[in-house]
Amino acid sequence: MKKSTKIILAIVAFLILWGFVAYNGLVTANENVSNQWAQVETQYQRRFDLIGNLVNSVKGAMGQEQEVFTAIADARTRYSGATTVDQKVEAASQVEGALGRLLVITENYPQLASISTVQGLMAELTGTENRVSVERKRFNDTVRDYNLRTKQFPGMIFAKLFGFGDRPYFESAAGAELAPKVEF
Repeated sequence: MKKSTKIILAIVAFLILWGFVAYNGLVTANENVSNQWAQVETQYQRRFDLIGNLVNSVKGAMGQEQEVFTAIADARTRYSGATTVDQKVEAASQVEGALGRLLVITENYPQLASISTVQGLMAELTGTENRVSVERKRFNDTVRDYNLRTKQFPGMIFAKLFGFGDRPYFESAAGAELAPKVEF
């Protein structure tokens, strides 16, 4: 076999091997994004469970705030019916808005703060909100790493060739930075 043929075969073998490595790297990065979103959803589930318990505890102490309880239940239903990450993010933002109104209610009624169940649930909910924030950041970091692999040369060639597209970042809903207003 000629030396030039060996060099060409070596280059072709290298390119094929490099293609396998690039493809497997994209698959791994894509799965990391999906896994990290599952971690966000785990914290959302924890939040929903705590919110349900908090709502029931507060309902027992006061019944006139039915609108807030209904908003929380509706938002939880929308979240469980969501099928895409974007739909789940939007539904989670609605839960956060309703939760903010519930927290304002608990602050406006000092007798609620004296109920030990409400105190415990509020502490758990605060911890869960911190966990949600951490997992969202990790999700966005993982999405950034994945998106960089699909946009930088030469990975972008394989990304386009095998159908790996951008993954969306978690972004807060418009108006999420504003404190909820509750008027009685």
